[in-house]
Amino acid sequence: MDSLTSPETWIALLTLTVLEIVLGIDNIVFISILAGKLPAGVQRRARTVGLTLAMVTRILLLLSLTGIMRFTRPLFTTFGHAFSGRDVILLLGGLFLLWKSTREIHDKLEGEQGRRNVKAGATFASVIVQIALLDIVFSLDSVITAVGMARQVGVMVAAIVIAVLVMLVAAGAISDFIHRHPTLQMLALSFLLLIGVTLIADGLGQHVSKGYVYFAMGFSVFVESLNLRLARTAPPVHLKAPITR
Repeated sequence: MDSLTSPETWIALLTLTVLEIVLGIDNIVFISILAGKLPAGVQRRARTVGLTLAMVTRILLLLSLTGIMRFTRPLFTTFGHAFSGRDVILLLGGLFLLWKSTREIHDKLEGEQGRRNVKAGATFASVIVQIALLDIVFSLDSVITAVGMARQVGVMVAAIVIAVLVMLVAAGAISDFIHRHPTLQMLALSFLLLIGVTLIADGLGQHVSKGYVYFAMGFSVFVESLNLRLARTAPPVHLKAPITR
């Protein structure tokens, strides 16, 4: 009970909540891109399920602290670098993001408008599976940050729940804004490419500061917002999209 009245507890909760939201930005972008492939009627449900899965994944990892610590223990050594379970997960997640974002960019720029393609016309289940797999990758850094920032599991869980609730409120507006502006769709996919590269680098032991990544993303959004203001009267570029049921 004393911990609830402790200023340190509330400061840790506030700081960790903000960090969880920042670390969840890339997750929101990925979920928005995938949900945008679904019919309009189920996009909101896909975002809600995706972020709920992210919250559940983070909490389960938090409650398995010993398992998280085992992720950082070396499993094997190749070319002088000791790979841990975390490294392998980051590598696989980064490669998946590179493949997924590259394919999305190709489909939107070079694909056939309105083609009926089973692979292109994503189903709700396939989108949720992809979101769930990437949630594991995105959750690792989030949970490890939480463990390093706070001592009480209750504070960590509360911060994660609050952060996901904030993201649930903002996800719809962010997704609608991205899909309303085609150039922002390309920018968001480019962010996913960048995040994929940083995940691979991190998995190979070459840590890239998140500060540099988020600064690059923020500056790109700022420049694009200026372009949108200048080109407000011009018709937007039309990106190709498959027919979805």
